[in-house]
Amino acid sequence: MLRQLAQPPAQDARTSTTQFRPNSRVAAYAKRTFDLVVGSLLLPILCIPMAVIAIAVRLTSSGPILYWSDRVGRNNKTFRMPKFRTMNLGTPEVATHLLDDPKMHLTTIGAFLRKTSLDELPQIYSILKGDLSLVGPRPALHNQNDLVALRTERGVHELVPGLTGWAQVNGRDDLPIPLKVEYDFEYLRKRTFLFDLKILCLTVLRVARRDGVAH
Repeated sequence: MLRQLAQPPAQDARTSTTQFRPNSRVAAYAKRTFDLVVGSLLLPILCIPMAVIAIAVRLTSSGPILYWSDRVGRNNKTFRMPKFRTMNLGTPEVATHLLDDPKMHLTTIGAFLRKTSLDELPQIYSILKGDLSLVGPRPALHNQNDLVALRTERGVHELVPGLTGWAQVNGRDDLPIPLKVEYDFEYLRKRTFLFDLKILCLTVLRVARRDGVAH
């Protein structure tokens, strides 16, 4: 599913922070309004499945139901983001692919929650709060310095991170960091309401097929 991306001019890396700013406050307001409306509609629908998952997490492993991680948000400001806990207590706080044996650290239902992306459901809170948007670059861990540096170089750090994004529907865990940032940069250049809707539809398809999740 990966495809060849057009390479932007060399100066784009230096000028992206001004060249690709949102073209109006109206667009930013509309995107935020869409996030609030969809988030508010989804919250009551998701309450029951989230309650069931919370009970399952509690019964199958020791520790808190939610895992709160420090993430890098818009303009590289750190915020706390919740997920249903899928790892055992004591797992190093690094990107999953950096663990020697990720499967060894997963809880009994951790692999299932990750494959189905059900562990991401509590992030509806972050959307309503404004730390996340429905669509945008996935927020980096606070210690993913290489990813943060590349995004800052390309101007991607000015975007509100998202529950899903253009990189996620084009590979997710399968993507190396430089290619992931290229997809993020492509989203920065092309972002529109219709493009966001396309990404949301593709996300539903990929989650249904459980594509691109390595661990």
